[in-house]
Amino acid sequence: MEYTKLGRSGLEVSRLSLGTMSFGVPERGNTPWSLNEEQSRPIIKKAVESGINFFSSANMYSDGTSEEILGRALKDFGRRDEFVISTKVFVPMRKGPNAAGLSRKAIMTEIDNSLRRLGTDYVDVYQIHRWDPHTPIEETMEALHDLVKTGKVRYIGASSMLAWQFAKAQHAAERKGWTRLVSMENRLNLLYREEEREMLPLCKDEGVGVTPYLPLAAGRLTRDWNEQTSRSEKDQIAKGLFVKSEEADRKVVERVSEIAANRGLPRAQIALAWLLQKDGVTAPIIGATKLGHIEDAVAALSVRLTPEEVMRLEELYIPHAWV
Repeated sequence: MEYTKLGRSGLEVSRLSLGTMSFGVPERGNTPWSLNEEQSRPIIKKAVESGINFFSSANMYSDGTSEEILGRALKDFGRRDEFVISTKVFVPMRKGPNAAGLSRKAIMTEIDNSLRRLGTDYVDVYQIHRWDPHTPIEETMEALHDLVKTGKVRYIGASSMLAWQFAKAQHAAERKGWTRLVSMENRLNLLYREEEREMLPLCKDEGVGVTPYLPLAAGRLTRDWNEQTSRSEKDQIAKGLFVKSEEADRKVVERVSEIAANRGLPRAQIALAWLLQKDGVTAPIIGATKLGHIEDAVAALSVRLTPEEVMRLEELYIPHAWV
């Protein structure tokens, strides 16, 4: 395993992060394809044994049960100080007023709920899950700063927003002397590269670590276009990601297959190797429902694509609508 700093912070993380959206009670939340606790634990254990110390969760994954599974597993597989746990806040966890968003009240409530579910006294990286247009960013950033000062949170970050929004949040923190964001968790893969236009250059300039999710485009980059899996049949969100660009995306998938065949490697390793070589990328967040998914991801760390291979992987891409 390789390790690196998360942006310009002093936090050392593995070059791969294990995402936990795949873990949770299938009947709760909006991921009916998720693995229950018995199925999840061997995968989390495999990640730990492979040297992964960075785990990415969110309060809303499987209605909170994903955090519970992760917390219990890590407690059994090592010491708390060995792991870097990241989780997120924004999505409503109940019905009614103050149940969602990034108000001070919502943030203070949800950090305590996440800590309880994770079974820990602190979260290493607490992230804004989405931009909240209804709450002043100053209120949000001050609340996150206060969590750092109380010790409930070590670092703060953000996920999936426009570059100007991220810049506005950083400016608010700098202007008031509050804690700055050290990470950006955004969608980036060979089928969606819009983040290369503004967000990646901004993060590089600001010294912010980039931890892309859906690095394999929900599995699209690992199999033939028309091949179905249990997740692809049930994941309604993933289905909608490729509807408007199917013809172009299919060509990219075929190019990944071609280069993988020439190398004698699984397609997942080629797609991940491309992302790991992308300037500014710290640690892709891998989703795993099989032990082999962890093995492929770790093996991708040793794959070095040539400039010609990178060009061939990238040349078929067309602009996509921002998501």
